[in-house]
Amino acid sequence: MIRAFCTLGPVGHLRPAPGTWGSAAAVLLAWGLHALGGFWLLLLATLAVTALGWWAVREATRDSADKDPSEVVIDEVAGQWIALWPVSLGAQMAGAGFWALWPGVLTAFVVFRLFDIWKPGPVGWADRQPGPLGVMADDLIAGWMAALIVVVFAAIAHLPQVMG
Repeated sequence: MIRAFCTLGPVGHLRPAPGTWGSAAAVLLAWGLHALGGFWLLLLATLAVTALGWWAVREATRDSADKDPSEVVIDEVAGQWIALWPVSLGAQMAGAGFWALWPGVLTAFVVFRLFDIWKPGPVGWADRQPGPLGVMADDLIAGWMAALIVVVFAAIAHLPQVMG
C-alpha cells in the first residue's frame, strides 16, 4: 500500500520519464480537486500529500540501497500541485474553469519539469540531502519556483489589461 501511494499506482512505473508521467497525472488530479473544491481543496490536498509522502517515502526506502527510486513520483505530485496553485487560485478568483487558464497550466507543467530535471540552486541543494528530505524537498522547492514563474508570466500577460 505504501509503495502504491509512492508510485501513484502504476504511474511511477511508466517509461520513459516516470517523473514526467507523475507530473502529468498530478495536473489531471489538480484539475479534479479544483473542480470539486477550488483552490482551498487543492491546497489542503497538497499539504496532506506532502506530509504523507514524506512518511511513505521514508518507509518505502528504509531498507533499500536506492534512496530516491525513479518510480517514486509522489514528490512530483506535491511539487506540481504547488506549481499549479496560482492557476487554481486565479481561476477561482476569476470565476473561471481550471482549463480556462491553460497557458498557466502549461507553464506550471513545463517550468516545474525543467526545474526538477535541471535542479538549479536550492533545488539541487535539496536533492543532495539524505532520506525523504532529499526526495521530497527538491520537488517542493521546484514547485515554489515554478509557481513564482507562473505568477510573473500571468502578471506580464495581464499587464495590458491593467494598464489599458
